Amino acid sequence: MQYDPIKKSLGKIFNSSPFLRIFFYKLLDLLLLRAWHVRKEIRKWVDETPLPAGDQQRFILDAGSGFGQYSYFLTGLNSKWFIDAVDVKDEQIADCNAFFTRIGRKNVLFEIADLTQFSKPDRFDLILSVDVMEHIADDEAVFRNFYDSLTQDGLLLISTPSDQGGSDVHEHGEGESFIDEHVRDGYNINDIREKLQRAGFAKTEARYTYGTPGKIAWQLSMKYPILMLNSTKLFFILLPFYYILTYPVAFICNWMDTKMTFKTGTGLIVKAWK
Repeated sequence: MQYDPIKKSLGKIFNSSPFLRIFFYKLLDLLLLRAWHVRKEIRKWVDETPLPAGDQQRFILDAGSGFGQYSYFLTGLNSKWFIDAVDVKDEQIADCNAFFTRIGRKNVLFEIADLTQFSKPDRFDLILSVDVMEHIADDEAVFRNFYDSLTQDGLLLISTPSDQGGSDVHEHGEGESFIDEHVRDGYNINDIREKLQRAGFAKTEARYTYGTPGKIAWQLSMKYPILMLNSTKLFFILLPFYYILTYPVAFICNWMDTKMTFKTGTGLIVKAWK
């Protein structure tokens, strides 16, 4: 599945002005169920980890920042927070630095970094890793670096596909992922917790996301549009009308997925504390 070229094409369209870039972020927040879960967990972290009165400084790592969607969300929550945002793709780093400078968000810096080599000991109160670990073969090296980089009681928050069909391998044949740049098709919920514990994390939690409602939302919001865009770029013209018809159902399914608990699901939210 040619997923990355479509992301680049959409990025070029929405990067023509700061207004369109911000609009693109808002669309992603609405369409991507993982964004619903991640923003919910970040707000929960803020509520549960109050700082001393008058001290609002926090240091956060956006590990695998991509388009900068989550760095935008984090920088908007509090101007006193500072976000280190890293990615391996130099064109995205340059693009994000330019965009955030244009909109005056000075509390973030984007840098090129390989997470298997990246460590800033005792630096971060929160490390966010959204749809990143499924792309990295040496994941245990990254988990050790995350542990070293967290402050005491700091939180690692991971969103990643599960091994219950998180890359749609069950529908595309054994070993064939819907998104072909993944090095693994998803994590076993116990396996990722064991890897985090081996890295040193004292406490871990993991839960399934993308249950039945989330899977319906993913198919309507992302999978079917991507399949159609791969078949013909003319579908760009029809895309707004497609979402007018389908998004009300996807919105309700996204909301349901964040309110329910599941015995299984194609996504995982994993949390680990130092």
